[in-house]
Amino acid sequence: MMMLLLGILAVALLWWLGKNYTRADPKVLAKSLKTLAGVAAIGAAVLVGIKGRIDMALLLGGFGAWALGWSALNLPGPWRKFQQAGSRFSRIRSAMIEMEIDHATGAVEGTILVGAFAGRRLSSLDPQSLGRLYDECSAHDPQGVPLLEAYLDRRFAGWRENAHGDRDTRTRTHAHTGVMTKEEAYQILGLQPGASLDEIRKAHRTLMKKLHPDQGGTAYLAARVNEAREVLLGRHR
Repeated sequence: MMMLLLGILAVALLWWLGKNYTRADPKVLAKSLKTLAGVAAIGAAVLVGIKGRIDMALLLGGFGAWALGWSALNLPGPWRKFQQAGSRFSRIRSAMIEMEIDHATGAVEGTILVGAFAGRRLSSLDPQSLGRLYDECSAHDPQGVPLLEAYLDRRFAGWRENAHGDRDTRTRTHAHTGVMTKEEAYQILGLQPGASLDEIRKAHRTLMKKLHPDQGGTAYLAARVNEAREVLLGRHR
């Protein structure tokens, strides 16, 4: 019965659209029909889901979400993580910190891997806790220090001038030791293994616009991005 009612409603709406949009811009009409199809698909997905047809509900729901353009919405809460899954992120890792850089916005975030704050996000720490983390990195993870400094530069402008005690807050451009692997290079540029030359160059340009010292970035991050480009370009030579 419900499916019959939905069918009648759909026919009525199509009749109304045909009557009112006869002289409308074809693009506007197509958009209206797509929205109508999306709403109808979501409604049908709910109904078949109630009846236990989960497979059909997922199929109809997926089509409805696509038709309504939900992938472009700024969804709240946990759905935001699903939305951001398609975004490109760079990852630079040390023993204690994994830094993430959003290519679209240049936002810098990080996850603490080990130590007193293991499992925490850098954004969840207050200045005092970040100071403790800085001291911990200085003692046990020299490669993590410039990553943390890059984050602090973005979050607290002028923090170096306000730092006190025995901390050496000079930017470290040569803290990284060892040869960068191709896997690391792909992660730093936010690419999948086997990326083309054009993809490598595009990712490098995008990151340098966000991370170059002249753009508010740091010399260390810029150096790492440049190194990643050279490692991957060497694969094509």
